[in-house]
Amino acid sequence: MQRAELIEAFGGNPEGDLASAMGIELLEASPERVVGRMPVKGNTQPFGLLHGGASCVLAESLGSTGAFLHAGPGRIAVGVEINATHHRSATEGYVTGVATRIHGGRTLATYDIVITDEQDRRICTARLTCMLRDRPAG
Repeated sequence: MQRAELIEAFGGNPEGDLASAMGIELLEASPERVVGRMPVKGNTQPFGLLHGGASCVLAESLGSTGAFLHAGPGRIAVGVEINATHHRSATEGYVTGVATRIHGGRTLATYDIVITDEQDRRICTARLTCMLRDRPAG
């Protein structure tokens, strides 16, 4: 199930989803662990290197999907803090992110996200904290 399908299944509107526009694909999704990949092509800065902001979008997309699943039906996850360390760059192929829940409470969920290239070299390490709240009416 893709991220947009998950959002729709929980009663949200996936239209205009940034993760979809960047080509992010979900490979595995549970409240404890979310795995996805993103193409480097189309997500680079002017010198042909993977844009650091694209790595952050991948990290937040995966971590917030896990937090969304952790929150459960009728609730949403809203990112309140992200940090990222960019270890190396990628210029081709796909990067894969693995988001692992390190805290899952009633009001906050935190995920560590490790992004690697196709040679399993670490590209980025990120941490995301999401606030969990009831979905607004309408």
